[in-house]
Amino acid sequence: MDLATFWFILIGVLWTGFLVLEGFDFGVGMLLPVLSRGGDPVETEKRRRLLLTTIGPFWDGNEVWLLTAGGATFAAFPHWYATMFSGMYLALLLLLVTLILRNMGLEYRHKRHDREWVRRWDLAIVGGSYLAPFVVGVALTNLVAGLPMTEHTMGSTVYTEFDGNLLSLFTPVGVLGGLTLTAACLTHGAHFLALKTTGDVRTRARSVATRSGLVTAVL
Repeated sequence: MDLATFWFILIGVLWTGFLVLEGFDFGVGMLLPVLSRGGDPVETEKRRRLLLTTIGPFWDGNEVWLLTAGGATFAAFPHWYATMFSGMYLALLLLLVTLILRNMGLEYRHKRHDREWVRRWDLAIVGGSYLAPFVVGVALTNLVAGLPMTEHTMGSTVYTEFDGNLLSLFTPVGVLGGLTLTAACLTHGAHFLALKTTGDVRTRARSVATRSGLVTAVL
């Protein structure tokens, strides 16, 4: 095995670690308004705190896998890194802003008891939990399916660069990849909650996992 193949496998392992470990906490965020529904506002808030507590010790550590995957790509394949981060600049910026707002929601929602304050941070958590895996799915699917590239020559050096924009990433195949990863994270989060909770929340999580699992399999 040559060094390039070794690094490629390592980067694949790092992305797998991110998607497996961060996947369930994205799923929990998606299910926040679904599994907390029912009862009075006090009971709803109690359930939401329960759901968020299940991922409390994990969510920030899980994102280290994403940073390490990016660092490994830069170290091993700088041209790939440069092309991907320039061509997908707006998509990656969207992902970064989404993750920041989601993480702020997880940190700040409990700082005040004002209902409007909590509602807005809940929207950041839920919206970020849906959008982040969708953008990652679109980006990774485009890497596999292929990106529009143009060959350039500078002196005696021949190189290729991304020739497209943000909208050119959202092809039918790219969108399918984004929806598939989003559905997989939703299913993963439902199974995680079924393992970590009891009672009505666990029953409803198992029901969601069964239905979303079927949709994920079809996608």
